[in-house]
Amino acid sequence: MASYMEKVRQSSELSRRGFVKASAAATAALAVGGLAGCAPNKVEPAKEDKAPDVRNVTDGTWVTAACWHNCGGRCLNKALVKDGVVIRQKTDDTHEDSPDYPQQRACVRGRAQRNHVLSSDRLKYPMKRKSWQPGGGENSHGDMRGKDEWERITWDEAYTYIADEIKRIKDAHGNRAFFADGGPVSKFLSLYGGYIGHWGTTSRGAWTYTPDVVGIAPQPNEGINDRLDMRNSEVVVMFGTNPAWSSAGNPAYHLLQMKKAGAKFVAVDPFYNDSYALVDAEWIPCRPSTDMALFLGIANAMLELDGEKGLIDWDYLNAHTVGFDADHMPEGEDPAGNFKDYVLGTHDGTPKSPEWASKICGVSPENIRYLAELVGKDNKAAILMAWASARTHNADCLPQLVMTLGAMGGHFGKSGHMCGLSCHSRSFSGGTYLIGAGSNGLPSIKNPLAATESINDTEMWNAIVDGKYTYAGGSTKKVPGEPREVDIKLIYHDSMNAKLQTTDGQAKGIEAHRKVDLVVTHSLFMTTNAAYSDFVLPIESYWEKEGGFLQGNREALIYHSKVIDRMYECLSDEEIASEIGKRLGLNSEEVFPFGVKQQLFNQFAGAYIVDEAGEKQPLVTITEDDIKEWECEGEPQEGVLGMKELIEQGMYQIPRSPDDGYTYIAYEKFVQDPEANPLKTASGKQEIYCAPLRDAINGIGYSKIEAIPTYVPPQEGVEATYSDFEVGVKGDYPFQVYNPHYLRRSHTVFDNVQWLRETWPNPVFISVQDAKEKGIEEGDTVLLTSPHGKCLRTACPTQRFMPGVIGLPHGAWVDMDEEKGIDRAGSDNILTGQIQSGQGVSGWNTCIGNIEKYQEELAPDCEQPMRIPEAQM
Repeated sequence: MASYMEKVRQSSELSRRGFVKASAAATAALAVGGLAGCAPNKVEPAKEDKAPDVRNVTDGTWVTAACWHNCGGRCLNKALVKDGVVIRQKTDDTHEDSPDYPQQRACVRGRAQRNHVLSSDRLKYPMKRKSWQPGGGENSHGDMRGKDEWERITWDEAYTYIADEIKRIKDAHGNRAFFADGGPVSKFLSLYGGYIGHWGTTSRGAWTYTPDVVGIAPQPNEGINDRLDMRNSEVVVMFGTNPAWSSAGNPAYHLLQMKKAGAKFVAVDPFYNDSYALVDAEWIPCRPSTDMALFLGIANAMLELDGEKGLIDWDYLNAHTVGFDADHMPEGEDPAGNFKDYVLGTHDGTPKSPEWASKICGVSPENIRYLAELVGKDNKAAILMAWASARTHNADCLPQLVMTLGAMGGHFGKSGHMCGLSCHSRSFSGGTYLIGAGSNGLPSIKNPLAATESINDTEMWNAIVDGKYTYAGGSTKKVPGEPREVDIKLIYHDSMNAKLQTTDGQAKGIEAHRKVDLVVTHSLFMTTNAAYSDFVLPIESYWEKEGGFLQGNREALIYHSKVIDRMYECLSDEEIASEIGKRLGLNSEEVFPFGVKQQLFNQFAGAYIVDEAGEKQPLVTITEDDIKEWECEGEPQEGVLGMKELIEQGMYQIPRSPDDGYTYIAYEKFVQDPEANPLKTASGKQEIYCAPLRDAINGIGYSKIEAIPTYVPPQEGVEATYSDFEVGVKGDYPFQVYNPHYLRRSHTVFDNVQWLRETWPNPVFISVQDAKEKGIEEGDTVLLTSPHGKCLRTACPTQRFMPGVIGLPHGAWVDMDEEKGIDRAGSDNILTGQIQSGQGVSGWNTCIGNIEKYQEELAPDCEQPMRIPEAQM
């Protein structure tokens, strides 16, 4: 092992130099754009005379390597492997690159992946927290989680400790004392009588439940047009989108093609980000969590200007929607409750005018009227949203209001016109999947408690600490809210391994982890979940797995292979779960009736491709020899390419051209004939007035909405930054804090990669104006405070953030100074709270805070010691 790791160290050191040299140009470009304070102060020149010359080593085997992290990109990565060591990486070169048929190129995160998988801080052996003892209560010494030392144990010890404690908890408290994330161990807990799980809106925010009920697509693949048709748009209005950072790879390339085709771009956002700069977008700054007010102001302006400029498509509204005006209300509903009268203030005396909206959102009345003209019916307009604006408290009607604006302009079902989500794997590329893998064939294991127990993420930690929660069904099936008492004794973080880091209310989450009897985490690294656990179990990375399929966009399917042998004592989640299950007296074959190779074979056999006529056919040719070689059960079949060809190539991508049969126009059939092609809504039409949405949301009991989209000030929104909003007097927390995704990480993953930490130092962004007023200069250490927590960061004043708004990048692993109660890593969720509203939206972008200069120098993240417990040495 020492020899192996020395080879890894040498090859990684050489690549680090090359990576830093190459990234210097990117950093310089970023500084020109206004974020100079984010750049490293110095890039050391490479010491070529001391480096072993392995650049000429080109022999070895190129293996398709998984890039499995949830950025949405799902790009092609290949690793050159020689003597079991990864020498270098490359990206897609399977075909010539072109705008119509683009290579699936990896971003800086994917290209830094070997520094992630082969990092010195990989967990190597099972560990137990030293002061933890079985028996629960005081024996667990829960207050020491996050502070205690660790000791190395054997796998058999780990399995026995954990299984015995699970048995004890069940005997003493029953299955309602188990709380789990939902990975393989959770399947065995289901066989063992069940566990309490969780539900939430996660990244989608209010786009989780609202869309299907009101009549707008819940996912970007169905809600916007195909990437080739998007080039026909004349005007593109983007709200909170930044694929250049969040889903780096092809999405920004598709965006650029729209620019080259002649589209005009307007960006509505608190931050003029790199995606907007790429297409020279006109910037209209808008405060976080105020899109509802802005959109109501735009709707009012469209009505105001319609007589003069003909902005509204009345034919579309009359034929395809219900509830816009009194003449088109659902049967039995009060005509006075229609949307048009609300916007005009007919009954409440408050017109939702541009002037009214401007006070809330910060966009000038002139710009609101300008936006109204841009999205008028005579422009081929693309109204494109990301999920970010819906990760806001009391934004449950936001998708409904977005749909309403699109309907007013008639921007559905036509070439060049669209209105909906453009984010994650489908940024600037809509359409149903044209290719995909089959199922692995494993049985579904039903959790006996799933139908009656599930805690929303926004009260998950409160429930564990306080012993009560509101049961309201799951994320898409709502039931009337019912108060429940609960006494959680076990928190099990399986393969998801993100909850404590990514759930809002992190400080409360730490308290919850210190309250229970047992916390177990499977992990590659000493993540936040792991740091506050009793047992940490090392797992294999995807580079060490047998293989698997990954898919992002609609046109390409990636098959990744095993890159390296399994390292140290790492095991798979499935192996760990099976061993714990056996010690609980369960039959592992009920969960895993066949092995990994059969699971993969099933996915090959079920893989499909859609032809230009819309018919599915097998993607993979499987021969009798393939079946014998894999030693699996299956039948021969004819497909587009053979198994070995797909494995060797690593990907199959469908060639595209503007005149092919794959172009997708969202809502096309519904628009052409709404009666023959009804939507999933109660009326079959787009419901601007939607009683089912109102009744379902209000039944949960967190907060109230109307059947039409109305403005409800969010908890900890812009109004909360004032002690007196009406007269403009700021309060104790005068800033809005929101959490842009950041190129250094994919959510929280990669935050320990030194190459990326050197390149992207994770500052806090603040407007130049606010920094001057606060006496804050570039590079100063600053203290951020909110009603829920405190953290430190280095300041980056910039012209690219609007005044009153602080940008704290999402995903840093928390590093608490226990004495001061301050997180030194800049974890965004330390500042958020456990706040309930509407459909249980995690309101990460609804956060208020303050920022002050702090009299302590904060060392750059790349100089912080890696998290390697002595037990892992």
